[in-house]
Amino acid sequence: MKRLIVGLLVFVGLLVVADFGAAALAESAVARQMREQLGLPDDPDVRINGFPFITQAIAGTYSSIDVSADRLQVGELQEVEVVAQLRGVHAPLSEVLGSGPTSLRVEEAEGTVRIGADDIERLLGGSVEDLRIETVDAEALARAVEDGGDDSLGALDPDNVARLVGTTSLLGTDTVVSVLVSLELDGDVVRIVPRDIRLGADAEPLPEVVQDAVRDRFTVEVDPGSLPLEVTPTELRARDGVLEISGSTTDLVLGTAASAATPG
Repeated sequence: MKRLIVGLLVFVGLLVVADFGAAALAESAVARQMREQLGLPDDPDVRINGFPFITQAIAGTYSSIDVSADRLQVGELQEVEVVAQLRGVHAPLSEVLGSGPTSLRVEEAEGTVRIGADDIERLLGGSVEDLRIETVDAEALARAVEDGGDDSLGALDPDNVARLVGTTSLLGTDTVVSVLVSLELDGDVVRIVPRDIRLGADAEPLPEVVQDAVRDRFTVEVDPGSLPLEVTPTELRARDGVLEISGSTTDLVLGTAASAATPG
């Protein structure tokens, strides 16, 4: 009896190892396809969710696939990070486990593009250095009004506001300033619009004439062009030191099927 139990455990273990091995091969194939699709220098990280993998592979349908990649060039941006989840992915088993091209049909995809402070600083053209992006909550906006800011700051949605902190020249002296900005999304275009400029987060606002001189230095329009995976952007916010553009798409076709679907 003991030998039988041990034998069953070994057999199950071998099945699990084989399942994970097959999943790893499939993930590698999807990664190669995504690298070509996104124009990446390296394969992205790909994870096929769900267990066991083999049953999904035989059916040719995968419940969800997570994809992440960094150092992606998108439009004017040079160091974009992309995180996506593909749901309802259809791909023939022969293609997924084969060495040739892979066709993926995706029922729904959700994606997030993350733009770091270094990219924003480059777009500001050298007028600001050591830029960082901070999140803002409703309490911070209320405090800004109490500390002399315009009353309209209190009516802003914190999800559409960020604080940019950076060093710029004021009266010939390099000075650290804190700028509350509105984050506006117009199609694929991101607009960063300064609303309140101070020497520090809790200091009084700078005089309006000084704010006018600084405002243009922190005003920027980011046009990443068509977002990866044909995602339609619907949300823009600051989070964990970056700007995130999130959105979704449906009926996405990747790989050789996409080429065949494109009119010649």
